[in-house]
Amino acid sequence: QVHLVESGGGSVQAGGSLRLSCAASGYTASSNCIGWFRQTPGTEREGVATIDRGDGSTYYADSVEGRFTISQESAKNTVYLQMSSLKPEDTARYYCGSVRDQTNWCVAGGADPRNFNYWGQGTQVTVSS
Repeated sequence: QVHLVESGGGSVQAGGSLRLSCAASGYTASSNCIGWFRQTPGTEREGVATIDRGDGSTYYADSVEGRFTISQESAKNTVYLQMSSLKPEDTARYYCGSVRDQTNWCVAGGADPRNFNYWGQGTQVTVSS
């Protein structure tokens, strides 16, 4: 069972930056895909960025491309989301999600949350104008 714990959320003004962390435990050798997602009340969870833990390749949603960076620190089993040039529309609860099994689609695009098996409790990000 993979256990994920997010941290680093907060309130910032537009144009500011935040770094989210996702500490993971219980990984199996086959689970290679982890990502960040966000959700606002009344909307579906959407994929923001994913990373293949094996080769470090990444995927970004168009809405965050060039502003957000996903990275990993393997020794700590931690995945980060560096968010810069934040906009009010980035306000959401951010979740870390991982896939149980080996995938070949982790960074192929889309980051469909329905394909992810494990979730953290989320961390709130609020961007004011």
